[in-house]
Amino acid sequence: MNNAIRQGFSQADSAAAAVAELAAQLDQPDIGLIMFFCSSHYDRRELADALGKAFSEKVVMVGCTTAGEITPMGYKSGAITGVSMGRSIVQADTVLIRNINSFGLSNMLDAVRSLNRRMELLAGPNYSAETFATLFIDGMSGAEDGILSALQTIIPDIPLFGGSAGDDLAFRESFVFAEGQFHSNAAVFAMVNTALPFKVFKTQHYVASDRKMVITGADPVKRIVTEINAEPAAQEFARIVGLDVTELTPMMFATHPVVVRVGGQDYVRSIQKVNSDGSLSFFCAIDEGLVLSAAINVDAYDTLNSLFTDIERQIGPTQLVLGCECVLRLLEREQIQDKAPMGKLLASRNVVGFNTYGEQYQGIHVNQTFTGVAFGSSKA
Repeated sequence: MNNAIRQGFSQADSAAAAVAELAAQLDQPDIGLIMFFCSSHYDRRELADALGKAFSEKVVMVGCTTAGEITPMGYKSGAITGVSMGRSIVQADTVLIRNINSFGLSNMLDAVRSLNRRMELLAGPNYSAETFATLFIDGMSGAEDGILSALQTIIPDIPLFGGSAGDDLAFRESFVFAEGQFHSNAAVFAMVNTALPFKVFKTQHYVASDRKMVITGADPVKRIVTEINAEPAAQEFARIVGLDVTELTPMMFATHPVVVRVGGQDYVRSIQKVNSDGSLSFFCAIDEGLVLSAAINVDAYDTLNSLFTDIERQIGPTQLVLGCECVLRLLEREQIQDKAPMGKLLASRNVVGFNTYGEQYQGIHVNQTFTGVAFGSSKA
C-alpha cells in the first residue's frame, strides 16, 4: 500500500478510546484528507472533541454515522473506521450544506461554485480531470434527490459517489461530520483531486425482470406510493411478486426491490414498509408515471468480485476502496448467512466504508447498491 495511505478501525467502547486507537493507525506526516465512519452509539460530542485533539484543524476531515462499518477486517458493528491520505497524493476541500430540508438552491450553488474556485487554486485550472466528489448526507432527511439534482447541474463532468448516514437501524436521527462537529439535517460535499488513478463505480446484484408496474398514485415528497397499475399499491405489488400482502415484511422487501431504468442504466429502489392504508413507503424518490420492474436476484459475491476484477484491469491492484453499501445488502447477507465471506472479499480489496440508508451515484439516489471509489497504484 502507498505510504501516504493509512487505514484503521477501533471497537473500543468509549469515544475517546476509539479515537485514540484510530488516530494511532491513521497518523502520518502532512495529512491531506481524513474520512471516517462511526457507529451512532458513540457520544458525538466526545467523539468530535477527541478527533479535534487528535488531528490538526488544518486537516480536511469528513465523516458520518452509520448502519454498520466496513473496516480493514471486514464488516463490523459498534465501531469507528477510517482512512487518511497524504497531501502528496490528494488535495481536498469541502462544503457543509445545512438545513437541507429547506435549503436555498441559489445559496448551495454559490457555495459549490466557491468550492470550485478553491479547488482551482489547490490543484490548478484543469483539476476536474483528476477529481472525484463525495456526498455524505443525513439519511433521515429525505432530501437526497433534490441535493443530487442540484449538484449535477454544477459538476456534470466530475464523477460523484456517496452515502446516506445511518443510526444503526434505529431510524431516528443520523449525522454527518464537517467543520469539527456532527450535524443533522445537513450534508457534506467534498471534492478530492488525486495523483492516483481512480475509478468511481456502482454495482448491484439485481437486474430487471419482465414483470412491469406503473406508479399511478404517489406522494413524491413523502416517498409514498398509493397505487400501482391503478390498484392499491401493497395489494398489487404483492400480486406481481407472487406473495400475499401479509408477507410484505421489511426483510421481504430487502430481497424484493424494484428496478428503474435511467439513461440506459438500471438503478435499484427499495420499499421500506407497508402503511396502514395499504400504501407503500419507499427509501428513494418516486412519482406518478414511473415504470418499475420487479427485480431478479443474481449472485452478490460473484457480482462484486467481478466488479473488482474489472476495476483492477483498468487501474491495477486496489490500494484503497472507499465504499458505501446499502444496509439492506448487509441484512440480506445476514439472512442467507454469507456475511463472513463477503466481508473477507471486501477486506482483500482494501475496502473501508459504511453501510448506508441509501447510496448516491452521479446525480441519482438509489438503494441496495454498492458505490464508491477505488484507487490504483501510482501513476508512472
